[in-house]
Amino acid sequence: MKLIRYGQPGQEKPGVILHEQRYDVSAFGEDYNEAFFATDGLARLAQFLKENDGRLAPIAETERLGPPVARPSKILCIGLNYADHARETGATPPPEPVLFMKSTTAYVGPNDDLVIPRNSVKTDWEVELAVVIGKKASYVDEADAHQYIAGYALHNDVSEREFQLERSGTWDKGKGCDTFAPIGPFMATPDEMGDVDNLRLWLSVNGQLMQDGTTANLIFKIPFLISYLSQFMTLLPGDIISTGTPAGVGLGMNPPVYLKPGDVVELGIDGLGTSRQTVKAYGQN
Repeated sequence: MKLIRYGQPGQEKPGVILHEQRYDVSAFGEDYNEAFFATDGLARLAQFLKENDGRLAPIAETERLGPPVARPSKILCIGLNYADHARETGATPPPEPVLFMKSTTAYVGPNDDLVIPRNSVKTDWEVELAVVIGKKASYVDEADAHQYIAGYALHNDVSEREFQLERSGTWDKGKGCDTFAPIGPFMATPDEMGDVDNLRLWLSVNGQLMQDGTTANLIFKIPFLISYLSQFMTLLPGDIISTGTPAGVGLGMNPPVYLKPGDVVELGIDGLGTSRQTVKAYGQN
C-alpha cells in the first residue's frame, strides 16, 4: 500500500494511492498515527480497502499533501552514513552510527515551502531514505529488525550548517528548524519496494543535479540501524529513522553552495516518488 495524508496543515485526512490514483479513506476513521500502527492498522486498512473496492472517492490532484504519517514521537537521523558524503565534508566514516534528532516541528509535507531560518546563511539540502517503524521496538536483534518496519518514505534532511557545525553543542539545532523535514509524498509498505539496499536517490536545485547516489552505498544498513537505535531508546510505532545522505550536498562543494530564496529543490527515490520545495526567506509570504 501507499499511504498519504492530504489537506491543510493540521487538518490532514488519510488517503491511499491505488493504481496511481489518490483516494480518500476518511471513512476508515483513523489517522496514520502511533495508535494506528500499534494496532495492526495496515492489515485493518487493507481489509477496509478490499471491502470498499470501487466505492472510494478520488482526491483532487490540486489537494495539498501533508507528511504521510501523523506527527511521530521522534525523528531519528543518521549522519555520515555514506562514505562519499563523509569524504566530501572532510569527516572520517564513523565506526558506529552518528545519531542526531530533528524536532517534530520541522515535519512538513513533501511540497511545502522550505523556509530559511532567521540569521541563516548556510541552509543546505540532503536527500535521504526514511524508514517508518511499525511496532514498539526495544533491544531488537538485527535478524528480526524487518518485522518492525511499517514502510519507507522520501525525506529532505534540510540542514543549517553554521547552526549545526559552527555553534557549540549538538548538531540538532542546525537540523530541527521549521520546515527542515519535508517527508513524502507517500509512505510505501515494504511489499511495494523491492530491494531497499539498491535504490537510486537524487536531488536537484533549480534543475541542476546535485546528488545522485544509491542506497547500496549505505555504511550501516537498515536492519542494523533499527537494532542499534533500539539499544538506546524505545522506538514507537510511527517513529521515523532517516538513514543518511550521499555525496553532493552544498557543504561539500568548493566553494560551498547554499540555498537562497527563490531556489527550487526537487528530489526522489526509486519507488517513493518525488517532492519539490520552493525556498523562501523567513517571514516571506
